[in-house]
Amino acid sequence: MSKTQDNLKTAFAGESQASRKYTYFAEKADAEGQPQVARLFRAAAEAETVHARNHLNALGGIGSTRDNLRAAISGEHYEFTQMYPPFIKQAEVDKDAKAEKSFNHANKVEEIHHTLYQQALAALEKGAKLPEGAYYICPVCGNTVFGVAPDKCPICSTPGKMFKKIA
Repeated sequence: MSKTQDNLKTAFAGESQASRKYTYFAEKADAEGQPQVARLFRAAAEAETVHARNHLNALGGIGSTRDNLRAAISGEHYEFTQMYPPFIKQAEVDKDAKAEKSFNHANKVEEIHHTLYQQALAALEKGAKLPEGAYYICPVCGNTVFGVAPDKCPICSTPGKMFKKIA
């Protein structure tokens, strides 16, 4: 891999993180009664998203839907089988309960994403389409469910009425 390819990966990671971070900064600015600062953060977040997309495109990182599903399956599998388990153990050793909870939630949800992506790929490979419907996301742990939000999240017990609908 060339140095430029390494640089594109680094830039993609940085721009992606900045986009998310500025989005959360905007939420905080809104909560503190600073709507114009929130708009600035949201504008910058969107610009960082454009940069991230451009870098990923330059890397050849956006393929066909089939290729993208395979990449997503691989990434999610890595996260819940290899990345998060040692993170969870280290958080336990460090007695960092907030980190441990965050890692545990993410680990459980990445496995769910893995399954959802596998189902989508299986349908695609059969020439079928996934059933139409909404997904629901738990605002606390990220649990992702298709169809109907549960009465309460099976991962973190957040009431289902709090789930965000992705239609």
